[in-house]
Amino acid sequence: MRKIILFLLSSLIIYATFFTEKDRLDREVNRLCVLDGGVRVYETVTLPEDKFDRKYGQINFYDPAQGENALGPEYIYKWNMHYYKKGHPVSLGAQETAMRRDHVKIIRKSDMKLMGEVVKYHRAGGDLPGPWMPSSYHCPSVREANEGVLMSEIFIKSVEEKENEQSK
Repeated sequence: MRKIILFLLSSLIIYATFFTEKDRLDREVNRLCVLDGGVRVYETVTLPEDKFDRKYGQINFYDPAQGENALGPEYIYKWNMHYYKKGHPVSLGAQETAMRRDHVKIIRKSDMKLMGEVVKYHRAGGDLPGPWMPSSYHCPSVREANEGVLMSEIFIKSVEEKENEQSK
């Protein structure tokens, strides 16, 4: 009897690990991420010190509330979301699942040149039902690939001003 219970328990663990919707979506996130996930910079722009925040060193002309004009009149900021699986795990419960692809592009308006882009994949939910927040999985990780990383790699503080700053 113990062998049967042990067998059933181990079968359940194997099933829960490899055959749940959550794990299937995580594998799909990884597969798609290998194809085109991450940050790609095609051209950098050197800007004077006054275009950067003194406290954190990030560009100071980014306003996400402005949509495509979030980077001012010189650049187009495009953010596209494609849902592979729509769902609302936060509002409908942790057992719901959702999967999407985020694609952010920064384009120079004067010549419509693509300056850089970031592609990331995201899965949310697929957990046991309960009052907790659903789990999520990102590829690449949020620290490696996000809009802030993309902007910090495209918009660079001028070298002369960096040297002046270090000598102070």
